[in-house]
Amino acid sequence: MYFQGFVVPVPTKNRDAYLAMSGKVAPVFAELGALRTVECWGNDVMDGKVTDFKKAVQAKDDETVVLAWVLWPDKPTCDAAAAKMMADERMRPAGPMPFDGQRMIYAGFEATFDSGDGGEFGYVDGMVASVPDGNRQGFVAQVTKAAELFHEKGALRLVDGWGIDVPAGKVTDFKRAVQAKDGETVVFGWIEWPDKPTRDAGMGALMQDPRMREIPPAWNGQLAIFGGFTPILDTAHA
Repeated sequence: MYFQGFVVPVPTKNRDAYLAMSGKVAPVFAELGALRTVECWGNDVMDGKVTDFKKAVQAKDDETVVLAWVLWPDKPTCDAAAAKMMADERMRPAGPMPFDGQRMIYAGFEATFDSGDGGEFGYVDGMVASVPDGNRQGFVAQVTKAAELFHEKGALRLVDGWGIDVPAGKVTDFKRAVQAKDGETVVFGWIEWPDKPTRDAGMGALMQDPRMREIPPAWNGQLAIFGGFTPILDTAHA
């Protein structure tokens, strides 16, 4: 499976306009081969000392961070769709964009781990980090072990992807979001929960679980970014 991941700074007052735009373009994605489009509104996006989701897109005080992804069968299908979208009249905005596109970051990821069935969820934790290029198997081993504990605490699904098409942006991009160095690959993933109370209780329990400390991190934890989001669009469960 291949997916595109997005982090978008949206003026909080433009929530409805952003959702309307997403609802308009999602069917075009599906027509061109996308399997699912998900948009999630920032709900618990913490500030980090060095990196965080807000810094990743230079979000302002009156903006909310959106986490989104589009699932595709494979990268060729995604690439072919992207070329067609450039010429599709339906993809042209009817008016001003409800967010600053220059600060949006996006990239393509090859799914390396997926522990669920893709069912409906009510809350999600997003993650972006960087991993040494040669440690892909260590990364998969880490998330596989962690997934067992997350499921035990109530999580529905964990998905993690390995960056294979991570473009450089003029203002912001995924590499700068986590200060990825040469020789490191950006990873993007999320954890699906039934709802926020289950997530809050589950994360609290995991913080106290000594087994979590026995799982050696494959990424630079000081530069990884995390945040909680509420789904506002899910084409698989409209």
